[in-house]
Amino acid sequence: MFNLLVVDDEYSIRSILKEAFEEEEGYEIELAECGKEALDLIKNNEFDLVITDLVMDELDGIELMEESKSIEENLGFIIITAYGTIKTAVKALKKGAYDFITKPFSISHIRSRVERYFEYEGLKEENKKLKKKLSQEKRYDQIVGKSEEVKEIYNKIDLVAEANAPVFLQGESGTGKELIAQAIHDNSNRADEPFLKVNCSAIPETLFESTLFGHEKGAFTHAIKTKKGLFEEADGGTLLLDEISETPPPMQAKLLRVLQEEVISRVGSAEEIPVDVRIIATTNRDIQKRIEEDQFRSDLFFRLNVFPIEVPPLRHRIEDIPVLVNHFIEKFKPKYGYEDKTIDQKALDELMNKRWPGNVRQLENLVERAILYSGNEEKLKLKHFSLETEPLKSSDNSLENEVMTIDEMERKLILRTLKKTDNNRTKAAELLDISVRTLRNKLNKYEEMGIEVPSAR
Repeated sequence: MFNLLVVDDEYSIRSILKEAFEEEEGYEIELAECGKEALDLIKNNEFDLVITDLVMDELDGIELMEESKSIEENLGFIIITAYGTIKTAVKALKKGAYDFITKPFSISHIRSRVERYFEYEGLKEENKKLKKKLSQEKRYDQIVGKSEEVKEIYNKIDLVAEANAPVFLQGESGTGKELIAQAIHDNSNRADEPFLKVNCSAIPETLFESTLFGHEKGAFTHAIKTKKGLFEEADGGTLLLDEISETPPPMQAKLLRVLQEEVISRVGSAEEIPVDVRIIATTNRDIQKRIEEDQFRSDLFFRLNVFPIEVPPLRHRIEDIPVLVNHFIEKFKPKYGYEDKTIDQKALDELMNKRWPGNVRQLENLVERAILYSGNEEKLKLKHFSLETEPLKSSDNSLENEVMTIDEMERKLILRTLKKTDNNRTKAAELLDISVRTLRNKLNKYEEMGIEVPSAR
């Protein structure tokens, strides 16, 4: 049953529309003869669609729509207008009306427009459901594995996704905490809203408050304009606080207040701004030890740790390594233009016997690097992998059987990786599992030593 509200200062129009829709099954009709009366009805009743005249005394159709949408954002509007006010009716569409109908109109015409509106709303709802289903499928594309440990992660995502409770993800670096956070967001009722992330260890302490809560123009040097913080930008969605354990102690109290009161104040302003943000926090540190050392507030931890998820290291789910390796091979084949790539069983066995301090991220980098080193060979073999600290034994023999210092070995590997990535320093740093800054510093050092270094790309 759909509830319609008809608003028109002409009695004849109200009567015609009431009679037209009372003859149809599935509609309940309310009438109002002016905008103010309609607004009172909207405040106290639930309507699916308002059909209103554009030109009325005191409160016209557009003003009624704007005020009504501040009460019920999703309330639909169809505007009735005379030929002379079509330009104004088009403005109404831009402000959120679904459609407009010109006078004079036939009953069949207005019925068809109303039916089309509800068909449109039904399609929007179906699209939302489809998008949610696709995001659920996407979760299994991102979090790869068939072990019991991974199945337990899936179960926990199912349990907490629809809730708004804070989630605290603990696990070693490279275990996939960010992917789990993304999956929680994608399968929540916030999936259509922003998912923002910030690495708390990477924010300078002096900019921490401004980054999270924003600032007003002139609040400090270089604050040349008002800027929203991440909490405001993520309003309605999810904010991932990565490495939360590295938050400076003075900021922890302010963060706790935001989580308790759900309001923020920009730097340089006393105005309180309400925010609706779902928090997911991660750490790779022993959080209890940080609390004992007075480096992290216990009350903030309790506020964040409503739904804890322990993310297992790769060494605790060795049976996932074949699945992960095949996943990464399929991921990188098109990137580097290879149609056929598989892994040799001996190499796979060796990967399963290795200890993985860098976890899934380390395995991913190693597979991508192996694909680069394998060239046109269809199988990734043991020689293409570097399973210890030394570089690969490669088919070009440039490093094989050489005796060299660790520094020399590192330099050769860095320069070779740059060559493989066509001097793309960002890509080379990813493959080498170091930061771009570290790579740049090492290359500057080599130049000072008189070693030729390729130009950055």
